Amino acid sequence: MRQITFTNIRLILFITGFSLANNTLKAQDSEGLKEVMSNISISGSVDSYFRTNFNGFNKFEVDENGDEIGSPQAPATSFANDPGFAIGMANIILGYEGEKVGFVADLVFGPRGEDAVFLSRPSTNIVNQLYGYYKLSDKMKLTLGNFNTFLGYEVISPAGNFNYSTSYMFSYGPFSHTGLKADFAFNENWSGMLAIMNPTDWTEFNPFGLYSFGGQLGYSNDSGSAYLNLIYGEQAPDLEATFQIDLTTGWDITSAFYLGLNTTYNTTDGTGFYGAALYPQIKASENFAFGLRAEYFKELEDGGPVYGPDIRTMDFTITGNYSVGNLTIKPELRLDSVSEDVFLGKDLVPPDNLSSFILAVVYAF
Repeated sequence: MRQITFTNIRLILFITGFSLANNTLKAQDSEGLKEVMSNISISGSVDSYFRTNFNGFNKFEVDENGDEIGSPQAPATSFANDPGFAIGMANIILGYEGEKVGFVADLVFGPRGEDAVFLSRPSTNIVNQLYGYYKLSDKMKLTLGNFNTFLGYEVISPAGNFNYSTSYMFSYGPFSHTGLKADFAFNENWSGMLAIMNPTDWTEFNPFGLYSFGGQLGYSNDSGSAYLNLIYGEQAPDLEATFQIDLTTGWDITSAFYLGLNTTYNTTDGTGFYGAALYPQIKASENFAFGLRAEYFKELEDGGPVYGPDIRTMDFTITGNYSVGNLTIKPELRLDSVSEDVFLGKDLVPPDNLSSFILAVVYAF
């Protein structure tokens, strides 16, 4: 009986110890899970719009014989070009930011998203960004994967732009890159970046075995920031290297007045473009602001990507932003004026300008 009693006591002590250890491990696992979950973020946006022209076709027109005589007109810039009621994209961004490591998985669905990832294969054409990073120190971070371009003032997501339609400089610069980049924080104000990347917008893989180099020098303070960006490299076989240099800056002049500026120069073997755009914005109230994009865009004499060699384009876009919680309503008037008759008017006479109206809604979370 004595031996049985001691055995039972040992069994009870073992079960009790195991239970305590198991509960401790569960508590540790729970704390670890809470810590991981606290570093995970989910954000994104959805957008849709209505668009119409004042002096150009808004639908396909045919004559009495059924032959097409006109089609919907739009500026030759990216996104927001469909007639009538249309959709933009749904954007979901999953991120993890740890003390040293992290990742971003940015997925897009809808026409704007498809246009943004146009060189991806159908199997992966919902991936807008996909990268991981490692903070070597407080002064240096390495990033490997697919990330949106560091050039230019405007971005792919409509939640990141004041204007809903996009500029010519944004539309014909790079959208995204895949490669390895190193970000440097020199001090509280100055930063830098160096990168080696696939050819522009080949984000899934490298089909040509060619690489581009990128760089950035930045300055920021409480009033705004300025970034000097450049990219150099062959983008396709049998083409000379592309060189683009770009300045992006924006400053709070007063608490109610902001002024942004973007200027860029892009050339590939004598063809390309240069331009500049001002972005003044006025905050009229807590919920409403309005702003202007005034852009000058010039294609080079040997050729350009839009309307043709040596053609000049002016884009004047006035946009209002009315916020209701996370929803922003954006009424927009746009005038594109080109040095050649590139549009088709309702009277079948080609004009050198196109005036249009957009009403967009963007919900960001």
